[in-house]
Amino acid sequence: MHFYRPLRPVAAMSFDLDDTLYDNHPVIRRTTKESHAFLQQYHPALNGFSVENYQQLRDSLREQEPEIYHDVSEWRRRAIELAMRQAGLSDSEADKGSRVVMTHFTHWRNQIAVPDETHTTLAALAEKLPLIAITNGNADPHLFGLEGYFTFILRAGPHGRAKPYQDMYHLAAEKLNLPLESILHVGDDLTTDVAGAVRSGMQACWINLRGGNLMHIDDARLLPTLEISRLASLTTLI
Repeated sequence: MHFYRPLRPVAAMSFDLDDTLYDNHPVIRRTTKESHAFLQQYHPALNGFSVENYQQLRDSLREQEPEIYHDVSEWRRRAIELAMRQAGLSDSEADKGSRVVMTHFTHWRNQIAVPDETHTTLAALAEKLPLIAITNGNADPHLFGLEGYFTFILRAGPHGRAKPYQDMYHLAAEKLNLPLESILHVGDDLTTDVAGAVRSGMQACWINLRGGNLMHIDDARLLPTLEISRLASLTTLI
């Protein structure tokens, strides 16, 4: 544990999800494989639709609607719907089909293996102060056993623009009825989590799980309040 700024009293903690509380990379690889195979099998006209084709549609949608990236699930659904329409399905068929594919995607997206350390740490912290989750992603803690630790969960799209925009950080403080400076946000990303939280007025804890050096990382824009290399270290703060 390394402190870069004085730690003020902590009345609540907020957590990023992906790559902060679990390793997100294996589930993303498997979800991409399974969900794309399902899409290709959904209709004969989609059999040759590649991952590259899908990415091109995503990029095209963002060019046309720059703000769509704030809601990654709707962005994905819209790209799938567009793929189906281009394959010859009617508007109603494409709308229905995109939702069927997203249901399949959601299943695989939430096959997440949560480490025992995460459960133990969150359980210990939750006994002492309120915990919340603030995520840009589309993992659903209700589907992999983490929801019980959180007072509430904020998700980019439904609850505001994606981090590092300040929408969800300010909404969290409002819902907790706490000043921003009394909340410690914990995350692995130096831009969305650290810079976003600090600029909003929160304290920030960078969880450095890959042995990076803060002084030699290009996207280290603002110093966090503290740096840890294991989630369990947070229990020493309460």
